[in-house]
Amino acid sequence: MELLNTPLGAYLFIFIARVMDMSLDVVRLLMLMRGKKAIASLVGFVEVSIFIVALGQALSGGLDDPGKIFAYAAGFATGNFVGSTIEAWLAVGHLSMQVFPSPEHVEGLCDRFREVGFGVTTVCGCGRNGERTIVFVHLKRKDLKRAMDILDQVQPETFFNISDSRAVRGGVFPTTKSSLLKFK
Repeated sequence: MELLNTPLGAYLFIFIARVMDMSLDVVRLLMLMRGKKAIASLVGFVEVSIFIVALGQALSGGLDDPGKIFAYAAGFATGNFVGSTIEAWLAVGHLSMQVFPSPEHVEGLCDRFREVGFGVTTVCGCGRNGERTIVFVHLKRKDLKRAMDILDQVQPETFFNISDSRAVRGGVFPTTKSSLLKFK
């Protein structure tokens, strides 16, 4: 704790504590959005504990030290970046992908998705230029890159959109990594 008695040590402590609490904030929000209330509560407990300590250190001695304010703000910004990086790495949850391939690519696209174990549902829709087949693929967030690679292989300019899915029940998902490795 001797380090905290130096200005540089205090700045570093505030910055690191803020990075940690903001990173946990992003993870907590992710868990809440995915319906994982117990995990979100535990993460929130740790997050707010770190926050209080960081805030106390930043406010100690008043607001006359611009270095503390800068360290606090920089930790906040960096924590958001680190938290979003962790969130992408964790890839918790499911996504719903709606793909609008050209008619000549529908069958090949569906076959490629099914070969690796993705569940695929097609629906006939009507757009500005007439009937189109809409391909629905529900996938785990960690499998998004694979799904995007398949789209790029079959029809790179395909229009699609991706939405988060809060809850999933049933469905068909690739069960092993080896089934996903077929398209490497």
